[in-house]
Amino acid sequence: MYGSRDDGLSMLIYHGTIPFSSAPSQVQVDLNLFHHIFQRPSPKLHPSESVVEITIRHPIMADKPHTSPVEEKPSPAGITVTIETTTTPNDPNGKKFGHTRQNDSVSSTFSQASAISTSSTNSEKPLIVNEKRLTYQSTCPTIVDLEAQTEEDEYKQKPLGRIRYAILTIYRRLFTVAFMGNAIAFIIMMIKGAAPMDLVNAAAVNIAVCGLCRQPLVINALFLIFGSIPRSAPIRIRRLACKIFHFGGVHSGTGVASVIWYIGFAAVFTYNYTPSVINTTVLTFVWLVLGFLLSIVIVAYPTFRMRLHDYFELTHRFANWIILVLFWILLILLGKQEANLGHFLLHLPAFWIIIVLTLATIHPWLLLRKIPVKPEPLSAHAIRLHFSHTEVVFGQGISVAKHPLKDWHSFACFTDKFDTPDAKFSCIVSKVGDWTKSTINDQPTHLWKRGVPTYGFGYVLRMFPKIIVVTTGSGIGPCLSFIEDANRPDMRVIWQTKSPLKTYGQRTLDLVHRMDSNPVILDTSITGRVDMLPIVLRLFKEFNAEAVCCISNPMMTKKIVHGCEMRGIPAYGPIFDS
Repeated sequence: MYGSRDDGLSMLIYHGTIPFSSAPSQVQVDLNLFHHIFQRPSPKLHPSESVVEITIRHPIMADKPHTSPVEEKPSPAGITVTIETTTTPNDPNGKKFGHTRQNDSVSSTFSQASAISTSSTNSEKPLIVNEKRLTYQSTCPTIVDLEAQTEEDEYKQKPLGRIRYAILTIYRRLFTVAFMGNAIAFIIMMIKGAAPMDLVNAAAVNIAVCGLCRQPLVINALFLIFGSIPRSAPIRIRRLACKIFHFGGVHSGTGVASVIWYIGFAAVFTYNYTPSVINTTVLTFVWLVLGFLLSIVIVAYPTFRMRLHDYFELTHRFANWIILVLFWILLILLGKQEANLGHFLLHLPAFWIIIVLTLATIHPWLLLRKIPVKPEPLSAHAIRLHFSHTEVVFGQGISVAKHPLKDWHSFACFTDKFDTPDAKFSCIVSKVGDWTKSTINDQPTHLWKRGVPTYGFGYVLRMFPKIIVVTTGSGIGPCLSFIEDANRPDMRVIWQTKSPLKTYGQRTLDLVHRMDSNPVILDTSITGRVDMLPIVLRLFKEFNAEAVCCISNPMMTKKIVHGCEMRGIPAYGPIFDS
């Protein structure tokens, strides 16, 4: 409704519903927020007009009665409010002009995208879903002005914080320690004149450490050990322990170091080579192993890995198997040159190391099974897969594939006991690539699985009493793992996604409500993409949380995690190698 007033001020009125029980009588908002709130263009003003203010008014005031310009009764989900865009003619002589303009009245609904609970305790009222508008409302004690998101936060950023947390990450520090320690030892041994078999042993040790860092049983042991630290432990210890999922830095560092050691062995053996049938055969296998080692390192480079992940996976897997076979042959050929093959192998550390590494490699594949899957289509963008072949606990995930030898994908899982009693656990798959797209379009009834369920980074967050969970899109799936843990921390949930009800269904929203009875759900189909960091910082302070957990795409995860860490807030999110 657009009209004129006697005082020469023209007013554009929008009204909708906002969920709260009490709020200041007038909340100032900026005109540039108009589009984010209502998904409509900002009011077009006459050239002779200048914006005075946009206000939000509501019919209930804490201090005195107030009459809303638009009479509507409060709804059960919230209180009817009116948003007024007030403009005034901009005349050079300072005169005010009254004028009228025809415009359609617009009705919109505030969601939690524009209303954030500032209470430290969650509301007991259930999540209310407006089926028609696909927006989400919950009863919030107070309203946070969206304009405050653009203000400077109260946290002082640490000096050199970007270097410490964005560049010198724990992953890179572990890589540096693992690699540089080996590099120094390698240089010392080469200067002193290392024996060829000493170099083989050193290479074998690093290959074993590298491989064991990816063994499911070893991973589970690491998470159980570090995750057992009590909440009473100093925050410094808990903050460091939660970084256990960066152990991929050790995997990469020892992997590259093993190549350096093996290059040294190949160089020494080639330098001392004397022509003979056995020596020529050994030399051939020496360089074959080196070639496959180099291929693994090359395809593991992050840029190659992200752009050509399928080639990385195939090369990594099959080259590893080939290296194991070639290494066994190489050790036997080297032993053939000794007086007693058995004595040589039994006293060679590399022999025992290669046995351990072989068993660790075979173990997951001994558990290879084709298992039944019950697909539950959620939308054209997402599907929920239900499994019953085993049990999972909080923080665990599984690896599945449509072909037993390629294209394996790992997914975090959550229990089905709350809404699907005929299944044991499930995972949410969203359309982000060819594999996931085909899974949604051609719903599988069986998939291959290998190994045992493996713990992920979320497991260690139980050592904090209160956390903020931040996620976007299908990242809500891994977050739902928290609902099963009886010892889980108190949490507030911030979830930004497009049309949550339409995309993920009511049952998913009900599970989110189990994590946080008053979650902050940002529907991007209404608000557009919102900068989540200011919301996280504010909620972190108001909830008195100790850590932030972020599960999103790599760019958003880095922004939230690094933004919090540079302000001294413990924050954790999966990395590309976790």
